[in-house]
Amino acid sequence: MNEPTVDLELARAHGLEPEEYDRIVAMLGRTPTYTELGIFSVMWSEHCSYKNSIALLKTFPKEGEHLLVEAGEENAGLVDIGDGLAVAFKIESHNHPSAVEPYQGAATGVGGILRDIFTMGARPIAALNSLRFGSLDDPRVRYLFKGVVKGIADYGNCFGVPTIGGEVYFDESYEGNPLVNCMAVGLVKHERVASAIASHPGSSVILIGSATGRDGIHGATFASTEIDDESSDQRPQVQVGDPFTEKLLLEATLEIIKEDLIVGIQDMGAAGITCSSSEMAAKGGCGITIDIEKVPLREDRMTPYEILLSESQERMLVVAQSGQEQRIRDICRKWDLHAEIIGAVSAKPNITIQMNGSTVADINAESLVLGGGAPVYHRETRVPEYIDRHRAFEPENLPCPQDLSRALLDLLSSPNIASKQWVYQQYDHMVRSNTMVLPGADAGVVRIKGTDKALALSTDCNGKYVYLNPRTGGKIAVAEAARNVVCCGAVPVAITNCLNFGNPYKPEIYWQFSEAVAGIGEACRVLNTPVTGGNVSFYNENPKGAVYPTPVIGMLGIVESLEHVTTSWFKRPGDVLVLLGRSGGHVGGSEYLKIQFDLLTGDCPPIDLPYEKRLQSLVLQGIRAGFVNSAHDLSEGGLAVALAESCFTGRDQLGVDCAFEFSGRADFSLFGEDQSRILVSVEPDKLEEILNQAASYDVGSQVIGTVTDNGRILVEGVIDIPVSKAAQAYNCALAKKMEVR
Repeated sequence: MNEPTVDLELARAHGLEPEEYDRIVAMLGRTPTYTELGIFSVMWSEHCSYKNSIALLKTFPKEGEHLLVEAGEENAGLVDIGDGLAVAFKIESHNHPSAVEPYQGAATGVGGILRDIFTMGARPIAALNSLRFGSLDDPRVRYLFKGVVKGIADYGNCFGVPTIGGEVYFDESYEGNPLVNCMAVGLVKHERVASAIASHPGSSVILIGSATGRDGIHGATFASTEIDDESSDQRPQVQVGDPFTEKLLLEATLEIIKEDLIVGIQDMGAAGITCSSSEMAAKGGCGITIDIEKVPLREDRMTPYEILLSESQERMLVVAQSGQEQRIRDICRKWDLHAEIIGAVSAKPNITIQMNGSTVADINAESLVLGGGAPVYHRETRVPEYIDRHRAFEPENLPCPQDLSRALLDLLSSPNIASKQWVYQQYDHMVRSNTMVLPGADAGVVRIKGTDKALALSTDCNGKYVYLNPRTGGKIAVAEAARNVVCCGAVPVAITNCLNFGNPYKPEIYWQFSEAVAGIGEACRVLNTPVTGGNVSFYNENPKGAVYPTPVIGMLGIVESLEHVTTSWFKRPGDVLVLLGRSGGHVGGSEYLKIQFDLLTGDCPPIDLPYEKRLQSLVLQGIRAGFVNSAHDLSEGGLAVALAESCFTGRDQLGVDCAFEFSGRADFSLFGEDQSRILVSVEPDKLEEILNQAASYDVGSQVIGTVTDNGRILVEGVIDIPVSKAAQAYNCALAKKMEVR
């Protein structure tokens, strides 16, 4: 093989800094081979090493009564839910691939996160996502949006996992760099949990699944750079998925784990064989020797560099129990999958790659991995200049619209608030027949067969809030995700997160990141929702600038009894509406400000975390006691939007008749986005009980109206809209945008 001469210039072309290249040379005691340079470039990329984030991530709370493994210890978080069962769940990004190849970028994002779940022995039972795009008035954005949604739908539907929830936001800041975050959830019996570890020198290392091609080479490195005008040339670095093969891989993997045939198993995602082998070896304190000629290939004349860095999908690396190699082969053959012994575990703690009897790479495994020899940086922070400018905003100087009915209709048809039916109607959310609450509610709910329990799941983040105030915005992301599952009758127990930010080398960006991490950590401690793991995605920038800082929270809640599953829509005329929480008419960073005045300014709403905790406990108590017929979190669009959504998201389009005292301006009271507020409906004879409970929890409560069957949304003489008209604005807006030619 004629390989390039390795020097500093070539190292820089691989994304390595001069000091990193010097560190590699010092570690090896020599100049790395070309293959070794490729290995270090992917393993020390931001995507794999978290070199600019790991120091701050360690500050997250990672312990809790329900957790079975610590964050980062395995491929996904693992939460005990009783009855000998555990939930494996995780969220990850596939932003950069989706920006240049939306269909495959999104599809392989789903495939990758599903493998993270079933490589632990868990059968996937649900999927969610969190998506961000630019304005739908842009044809390129519509192309990206359509491709991403179809990629998610096709992969999940073909694989056979219900997509039960998620969120979609649109803003110009995401125009050149969409965010595609995919979450998966699985169930596993405690005794069948598998680990990503290599041990017992002499044990066979087996590659199972698809053959290896050239797709996805340097995908991890691509995800660790900013998107620019040359990024379209990165299409070959985007992986190509096959959900039907993934389904076969799922069944083979679970069968192998069930029969206790393996020491450890790791899926091949970012950096392929390189990452899975080095992480498994480092965790076991041993090494792995691979004969690269034995890797099944689907393309000719592939070099060791290409084979090791390929991110071809639907592959697993397995360390077999002694004497079980043939049984593993037999199972894989039954499922029409490759199963080839490509190496063995070694006592020497190195990743050693051989070809034709020669060693082409020999690197200490620990030196490659996160928490081992990979570099760790503490970057400079600086408060952005825009912060003071936005904080000086005086909302009272804005004119009050004369027609608040029109203002509500405008909000209901805003893509950020409008129904996402155009998206989720493409997803199969009923496969496996366990989905109890469909997309469009505060959270998705899936029952656990054989028990009286269910899981409530949500993804949440308001990037505008985090942009205006990263620490408070981070707190709100956790609090709102928790509030969403509480409104469905679940106790929030743990989170996974996907932290999407710009270039960490820019002090203003790193300040946003450090503040958001601090806010998330504080909220998780107060709400008792430890961090089980997740993903950091930096470099979400294009020549026009960075995306809004968007730390997406994936929340897991447990419903202890199926009788407690609650939905947001009104159930019967005559029920009394009670607004729980504090209202102050805060419009900074609100959707109302953006839609009505085309402004993103002010400070995001403040949040009192102990108060939030009491509010959530109150609502859960009310649900369990049978006081609460419906519960809906107040978020974008405030009280008026929550009232409207609760009228027409159920089977019957009920109306409301509200009369209450405004706190300040009517528009701010109706459309403000104050935190820690939940709208509940109760039967009249239960009203006194819920008000007394609110007082005992020291949570504000206000009776604001009743549910009616007159088909109108009536508020204090300032809003009067037929429910049918509001529903049409809400349900049709996104489809109309996508029909534009």
